[in-house]
Amino acid sequence: MKIQVLGPRCPKCKKTAENAEAAVRELGIQADVEKVQKIAEIMKFGVMMTPGLAVDGEVKSAGKELSVEEIKAFLAEHPED
Repeated sequence: MKIQVLGPRCPKCKKTAENAEAAVRELGIQADVEKVQKIAEIMKFGVMMTPGLAVDGEVKSAGKELSVEEIKAFLAEHPED
């Protein structure tokens, strides 16, 4: 599973990345958490407000700092391969 946190180095983006890593740990799953910080790359996802979160290339959220529990809910929608 690939989790991408979309956003520059703003505080909400950093917190969303931390929460994504915590969600992966708490669920005990294998996942790569990638921080996508370049605006051109973020725009390729169609995200205009950050932070954004994509799971396996599918945008799940944009413009909102996500809690660990919210991220865990998104990850539960994507069973491990």
